[in-house]
Amino acid sequence: MALSLTPVKGLRIASRPALQLERDGIRGDRVLYLIDDRGRMINGKHSGELNRVVAKLEQGQLTLGFPDGSEVAGELRLGEPIETTIHSRPRTARAIEGRFSEALSAHCGLALRLVQAADGSSSIDRGVDGSVSLISRASLDGLARSFGVQSIDARRFRMSIEIDGVEAFEEDGWVGRELIVGDARVRVGGHVGRCLVTGRDPDSGEADLATLDHLREIRSGADTTEPLALGVYGAVSQPGTVSVGDAVELL
Repeated sequence: MALSLTPVKGLRIASRPALQLERDGIRGDRVLYLIDDRGRMINGKHSGELNRVVAKLEQGQLTLGFPDGSEVAGELRLGEPIETTIHSRPRTARAIEGRFSEALSAHCGLALRLVQAADGSSSIDRGVDGSVSLISRASLDGLARSFGVQSIDARRFRMSIEIDGVEAFEEDGWVGRELIVGDARVRVGGHVGRCLVTGRDPDSGEADLATLDHLREIRSGADTTEPLALGVYGAVSQPGTVSVGDAVELL
């Protein structure tokens, strides 16, 4: 099993030894997001350079690590309200004060602002109904075979939980069912349709794999809730902690 999150949507996801699953999602996961000068949410589809930045949020302190080894760190302080658009929907946010926006703008060569939803909600695409995502190692290996390579880095798919011990694409059949994951339970709501971000190297951000073409080739006939799907998403039905090595049980 592998567990991952990032406190800033679009930045490189990082491994974690444990995740705290709460009713409204994974604690600390994608609680911040980036917008352009028109208030539109920006992610890895717009700039591969975001993949080269690692964020940590611990006890109210945010740290951004850049590829040259430099860091920008400070207390997470909320500033003025800003009207933003995220996932094609309006959302009122609060600007994050400090040097974070300036540093990210300089790194990416774009005018960016770091914000948090005014209500404190996550920037996950599907909200609380899709706050946890799961993928199997076997499914990733099945995609790798279509490329003729030994393995594919799971970080390309930016999933919360990667599991072992099931057949390739077995998770397709979990929609509508509940999983026990560590101390928590997750009700699976649907399949995760894929986008161009998966074609970017998870470290460099460079577009180097035609993942959508290969998904179209091997998954176009799959019975899924979204096209070009790989992995599933769900809602936390019972809060709890999941740690690396915990069992996953399908109910």
